[in-house]
Amino acid sequence: MAASLALAGASYRRWIPIGAALLVLTGAATAQAPDPLAPRAVVPMTQEPITPIPPMADLDPRKVALGERLFSDVRLSGDGARSCLSCHDTRTNGADDNRRDPGPDGSELSLNTDTVFNSALSFRLNWEGNYRTLQAQAKASLENPDIMATSIDDVLARLQADPEVVREFQEAYGGDPDQDSLLDAIATFERSLVTPGSRFDLWLGGDADALSAEELNGYQLFKSLGCVACHQGVNIGGNLFQRHGIFHPLASPNPKILRVPSLRNVATTAPYFHDGSAATLDDAVRQMARAQLDQTLSDPQVSSIVAFLRTLTGTYRGRPITANAP
Repeated sequence: MAASLALAGASYRRWIPIGAALLVLTGAATAQAPDPLAPRAVVPMTQEPITPIPPMADLDPRKVALGERLFSDVRLSGDGARSCLSCHDTRTNGADDNRRDPGPDGSELSLNTDTVFNSALSFRLNWEGNYRTLQAQAKASLENPDIMATSIDDVLARLQADPEVVREFQEAYGGDPDQDSLLDAIATFERSLVTPGSRFDLWLGGDADALSAEELNGYQLFKSLGCVACHQGVNIGGNLFQRHGIFHPLASPNPKILRVPSLRNVATTAPYFHDGSAATLDDAVRQMARAQLDQTLSDPQVSSIVAFLRTLTGTYRGRPITANAP
């Protein structure tokens, strides 16, 4: 579900901790360019409202491998024509480049597809925040007639007829495929889909040279304008609900309340917003500022904020996240 720029609002700064609120009002001090003749010190940025992605938790490699296999298995769909990977391409941006994906009957879905990368770092899942766990979301996606259009029982019957898949379940879970192991394998794979190593995370870790002056200026604007009121924490979003169109209409009017999306890898996940109506990051920044902050940004301000947002692109399995080619 392609990631979207978020729902920030100056009037909603009460959502963030006092320390972060002070950063919104005053801006945190940024590292100065080091003296090239002096020894270089690496000092983590410890008082920022955004935190770097931590090391991935230990996951059972057998469950991760099984979950990855299931993620690309068309037997998880009712018509055998699509897999989770069809809309959530982990070879690129964890989503696709569609404004809204087609359902099994070819009709367009109502919401844009958000990226699966870093979804495990969000407090709720999907645009409306309907699900608290990856397992619950996986089950709902399988049974949704507009997505995978199948049932858990049908999926299990297909998998149990494959001796190789049964063997992998037995090795990973000690038994044949059942609902709990099926959903846990998919969720375990999704927990592995974190993207550390962005240039912004490197800067947070103390690398003063990781960001340019324009990128740092964009980050200061991101804080001082109030974007960080909704986009903070490890996932730079994904941890609260917000109303969109606070000052001016933004995208489709429904749903009115959305889970704030993560901005990680946002430069790779166009189009933007819950309806996919913003084609470019530049468009999304301008629309968000007007709708959520009642601000009309200058071209230099937009350029600086977009430059900052481009530093949020991380890596998966050692390669940078890339946009899904149209």
